Amino acid sequence: MSRHQALSDWTCELSSHMSHLSKPQAAVLAMWSYGIAITRTCSCYTVALFLALLLHRKVGTVRQRLREWCYDGADKRGTHRRQLDVEACFAPLLRWVVWLWKGTTMALAVDATSLGDRFVVLSISVVYRGMGIPVAWTVLVAQQKGAWRDHWLRMLDQLHPALPAEWTVLVLADRGLYARWLFRHIVHLGWHPFLRINQAAKFRPAGQRHWFWLTELLSEVGGCWQGEGTAFSSKRSRLHCTLVAWWGEGHEEAWFVLTDLPSQSCQATWYGLRAWCEQGFKCIKRGGWQWQHTRMTDPTRVARLWLALAVATLWMVSIGSDLEIGPTPE
Repeated sequence: MSRHQALSDWTCELSSHMSHLSKPQAAVLAMWSYGIAITRTCSCYTVALFLALLLHRKVGTVRQRLREWCYDGADKRGTHRRQLDVEACFAPLLRWVVWLWKGTTMALAVDATSLGDRFVVLSISVVYRGMGIPVAWTVLVAQQKGAWRDHWLRMLDQLHPALPAEWTVLVLADRGLYARWLFRHIVHLGWHPFLRINQAAKFRPAGQRHWFWLTELLSEVGGCWQGEGTAFSSKRSRLHCTLVAWWGEGHEEAWFVLTDLPSQSCQATWYGLRAWCEQGFKCIKRGGWQWQHTRMTDPTRVARLWLALAVATLWMVSIGSDLEIGPTPE
């Protein structure tokens, strides 16, 4: 199959999963993501040069089309130009992942990544086969004042309709993002929080009056502990939950994770899935799409570029998965 035909097929596939996009929006998203995947960079000029050679068009024309796809409507040439609503793409993107998924259990990782002193990206990723596939994100100016709570809640709510109600969904987050409101909102959505907390906290096992420091419950490498009870001795912070803890060989300290799952139905080692989203960030930056070289300064334009990066990542992971699994035996 020629690359020209591959791009055409990819445009059709993308349009079928992102049917809310206009034909021009879907076409340019296909061009962006295909070019990123083939050239292994999100450099607008490099992608435009590749596509111009492929489609027998002028580099400047293709480059301008790619650039304007990231613009707000008012910044585009001509009149009545539509701008891409990135957040309207989150649920369709996750539904696309669901369509490719095998099984009824999925893990979402909540994390933030930065690009120097320019941007902070709050991201929710599906973790799969050692990789994080972004399905929702908010791009903020680095060091910008303001709480992140509303952003996380909005993105979780936007993704919720895309997942079947009968699925088991774990939501993983590192200790820097733990919050009682986050735990409770995840439970409210019918999903299961799996949130790591700092070890300088107390826990009261069910049926006991005494509060224990977490390090009292687990103090040795190679050990584990889990059980229901109440976390945090402060009345303002108390949370009825399950604590699962594990201290693996080679780890500097133990993992202490809070969840709503029964203690006999989960394992602390599941928290290791969260690290896969970091591989996703690595792919977006130096390990893959080279986003660290971007010259963009507008967060809304960056958010649209991230859509192309996310789709390119999804495509590459799906291809790799198909190759690893192999053809279905007849």
